[in-house]
Amino acid sequence: MFLHGWSIWCLLMTLHVSACDLELSGYDSQEVICSQGLSNCTIEDELPLALTANDLVDIQNLTSYFKLCCEDRGPCGLCLVIETEVIINEDQDTEDVGHSGFDEEDFREETRNHKASVAVCYNTAQTMPICKKVEFMVNHAVLAHQHKTKVSMVITEPIGVSFSSQVFTYSPKQPHIKKVVAVAPSLDKVCSQKLHERVEDCQVPRLLTVVDKEKKQVELKFDSRNKSPPLVCIQYEQNGRCQKWNRQPIPLGSVTPCMCFQVWDEENQGSRRSLSCPFSNRSKNSGDVLHGNVWDNVSVTVGQGQMNNHRSMLSWNVSAPCRLEGEVWPCQKEISCREVKGFRQKLANGSWKQNSKGLWEKMGVFEEISLQRSPCVMVRLKGMGHNLGPICFENTDRWRWSLLVVGVMLLICLTMITVYVLQGFVKRCVWSWHHGGFVKVGRPCHVVVLSPPDTDAGVSESVCQLGSLLSNRGFSVSVDQWSRKEQCTLGPLPWLHSQLLELKGHGGRVVLVLTGKALEKAEEWTQWHKEDIRIKRDDKSGPQMWSPYSDVFTASLCLIQAEKEQGRAGKHFLLVTFDSNTGGNRSLPELFQGLPLFHLPSKTQALLSELTVGGTKRGSWRLA
Repeated sequence: MFLHGWSIWCLLMTLHVSACDLELSGYDSQEVICSQGLSNCTIEDELPLALTANDLVDIQNLTSYFKLCCEDRGPCGLCLVIETEVIINEDQDTEDVGHSGFDEEDFREETRNHKASVAVCYNTAQTMPICKKVEFMVNHAVLAHQHKTKVSMVITEPIGVSFSSQVFTYSPKQPHIKKVVAVAPSLDKVCSQKLHERVEDCQVPRLLTVVDKEKKQVELKFDSRNKSPPLVCIQYEQNGRCQKWNRQPIPLGSVTPCMCFQVWDEENQGSRRSLSCPFSNRSKNSGDVLHGNVWDNVSVTVGQGQMNNHRSMLSWNVSAPCRLEGEVWPCQKEISCREVKGFRQKLANGSWKQNSKGLWEKMGVFEEISLQRSPCVMVRLKGMGHNLGPICFENTDRWRWSLLVVGVMLLICLTMITVYVLQGFVKRCVWSWHHGGFVKVGRPCHVVVLSPPDTDAGVSESVCQLGSLLSNRGFSVSVDQWSRKEQCTLGPLPWLHSQLLELKGHGGRVVLVLTGKALEKAEEWTQWHKEDIRIKRDDKSGPQMWSPYSDVFTASLCLIQAEKEQGRAGKHFLLVTFDSNTGGNRSLPELFQGLPLFHLPSKTQALLSELTVGGTKRGSWRLA
C-alpha cells in the first residue's frame, strides 16, 4: 500500500514532530511512503551482498528516528522511521532509442513510467546489518520540472533494537552518505507518556498507601498481576538511596513528605521499577503533621575549622530526613543570641548530600569568626514556626580551666578517702590484736554474702545472721539484703561489680548461699547459657531469650562462669548451705563443681579459717 502527493508528505512531517512526545498519530498499516512522482512503492528485505547499484536514483539526504506504533486499541511497540531525499536522474538510454526509427512521441509515452529502487541498511553495535529495498515506478512527466523527491520507511519492531538502543542507518551503495545515528527512547521516558498502559514493558505493580490514624501507621497495598508480592524499597527524596522494606507497617511518625517508594515484580527483578512519592502533595492538615515529622528529626551541630591562613572558622552541619530550605547565621549569646551581621547563608534545596545513615546533610563554615567568645548558630527553616538554636561552640580553652578545677577537687576527694580507709585499717588491726587474731591483721578481708533467689523468712534470717557473725569476727561484710536500695539505683550487675572492686582492693571472697531453688536456678541458667552459645554460633543475630542480670544471684552465675573459664573461680567464690535447708541429696550443678562448699553451722569454723587465711581446705562436693 502507498500514499500519494505532497499532502501525504506533510502528514509524515507532522508525525515526525510529534515523535518528541512519543505519541503515535497513526501510520495506518503502511510500511513505505512515497512522495509525488513515485508510484507502486513496495518494500522488501534484501541481503547486503545482493544489493546492486541503481544509476537512476541517488540518495542526497538520509535521516532516521523512533516512534511508537500502535495497533487499533492494541499494544504499542517501537518503530524505526527512515526518511530519504532522493534525486531522479535522466534516463541515459532515451537518446539512443530515439534514433532507432521509432516515433519519438510514442517512445516518450512508453517510457514515461520507469522502474527504479532505493536501498538502506541499519544495525546496532551488537547486530549484523539489515537492509530494506524500496522499489517504485518513476513518473517522469510529474517530475519534469523537479528531480528531487522523498521516500520514507516505517520498520515495525526492528530486529535487535530495544529501548535505549543506538541504531546506525546508511546507504550501502553510496558511501559518501554519512551514517545516521538514532537513539531509541528509554523505557522510563516511554512509560511516562500517555500511551504507557499500552506498552507491555511499562506494566508494573501499582502502590496504594493506607493511613490508619487509630494505629498511627501506614500500610502498603499493591495492585499486581503476579501471584507473588512485589519487591519494595523506601527512599527519601527521588534521588535518595533506596533501602529494602521489611514488609511491616510504617509508623506514622516516620512518614515525611519526601518519602518515596520503588516497586517492581519479584518474579522479574530486572524489570522496570515504578517510583511514587504519595505523601508529597498531601492536604494542609496532614502535610503539617508530615513536615512536623521532618522538623522533629532535624539536628544541628557546630565545630571548629581552620582556614588556609591558619585562622579559625566556625563550621556547622544541619541534617534532616528531607532536604529543606532556610537560613543559617552566627550569633553571640548575651541576654538573647545577637546576630553577627553579614554572615547569613542559605540552605538551598539542591545542595544537600545524603550520609551513610540515610539523612540529608548540609555543611558550611563561617570564616573570620572569633571562637574565643563561644559563638552560636541559629537556623530558620522554611515553613517552621520557630527558629532552631542557639547551638553554641564550646571553647576548649575554657574547658581546660574547668578540667583543672575538677582534677584538683578529685585529688582532694581521693586524699580524704585514703585517710578514711587507713583509719579503718588501723582500727581493724587494734581489734585483731586484742582478739588474738594477728593473722587477720596482715590480711584484712572483704566478704560479699549473696542470698538465694527464693529467700523465705527462715533463709533470710540465716543469711543475716551469717553476715553479722562475719562482721563481729572483723571482716568487712556486704550482704545483698542490706543493700537493696543501692541495687535498685545501680542495678544488680553494676552493684555486684562494685563489690568485686572492693574485693580486688582488700582481698576477700564472695559467699553464695545455696538452697534447693538456688540449685534449680543454676541448672536452668547453665542450660540457657549453652543454648545461647549455640544460637550465637549458628546465627549471630539471634535474640537473647531473657536477661541474665534480672537479680544479683543470677548475675553472680555469669561471673562464676567467666571466672571458671579463666581457671580462678575457686579463688573468688565459695558456697555455703544451712543444715536446716539442704534441698535434699542432690549433686552440685556443673557450674558449681570445683568451688569450696561449707555446711553451716557445723562447718562454721572451717569457713572462718578459709576466709581468714585462704586455706586449702575444701568442703564436700555433694550436699549432705
